[in-house]
Amino acid sequence: MIEMLVTTEAQELLYQLNTLLEQELRYQPKASGLRLIETAHDNGLRMTARLRDFEVKDLLSLTQFFGFNTETFSLAVNFLDRFLSKMKVQPKHLGCVGLSCFYLAVKATEEEERNIPLATDLIRISQYRFTVSDMMRMEKIVLEKLYWRIKATTAFQFLQLYHLLIHENLPCERRKHLNFERLEAQLKACHCRIMFSKAKPSVLALSILALEIEEKKLLELKEAIECLQIHSKTNSRDLTFWKELVLKCLAEYSSSKCSKPNVQKLKWIVSGRTARQLKHSYYRISHLPTIPETGS
Repeated sequence: MIEMLVTTEAQELLYQLNTLLEQELRYQPKASGLRLIETAHDNGLRMTARLRDFEVKDLLSLTQFFGFNTETFSLAVNFLDRFLSKMKVQPKHLGCVGLSCFYLAVKATEEEERNIPLATDLIRISQYRFTVSDMMRMEKIVLEKLYWRIKATTAFQFLQLYHLLIHENLPCERRKHLNFERLEAQLKACHCRIMFSKAKPSVLALSILALEIEEKKLLELKEAIECLQIHSKTNSRDLTFWKELVLKCLAEYSSSKCSKPNVQKLKWIVSGRTARQLKHSYYRISHLPTIPETGS
């Protein structure tokens, strides 16, 4: 059935998809480690789901503050969860671990070297008290525990490929109804919940896309989704399970009760002098990106 998706332009995309499907299990966090975090009591001594989720929201704030790609954020979350699922990290060290994972992801994905901030600026903006040397040591520890596998397969990569393949089946006038920025925003919201790190990246991405297609009533894409599901070897039970969790997450994320990343807070942390220095090096402080809302 996947043949219906194959055009000259889609051949390379399918090749990339097959490569990602072969690799994705190598880069998933340990399920047992994630379960330990989810069941841990918040006593100030152990890593908990709440602490992990707060840290990821801080990384999302930094991603938006510097205008980095969703790919960078998705990779940083992958590094963080893989590390946390292997190591017993005390809450007091979480900030250093998180920022180190973020910096590794930035250096791995941001093509323009001038867009990469200095470690000192990252630490200052994040209001942490550890030093650059502390962060560099933590980077080395993270890399060792991840076996230096930093070209990880992420849900963002699957979402991007699925979206491009699906677009092949939409008339030009209908393509605007399947907005990729909206899908990216939904993925970011899911990354802020540790439960979604237990899903295979391909399944999470397909769940987000299938849910959006249902909501937009793009009935002509139903068969294309089924083809991708079969090609990705995703059973219907798993897809339904994760779609329900994604739907619940997005509903909660769009509510006023849900705490969201605070880019404005970071803006006021930066002094006027620092802002001018940063403006000339890798971003413009006056054009901070807004937080993407899933309902927009």
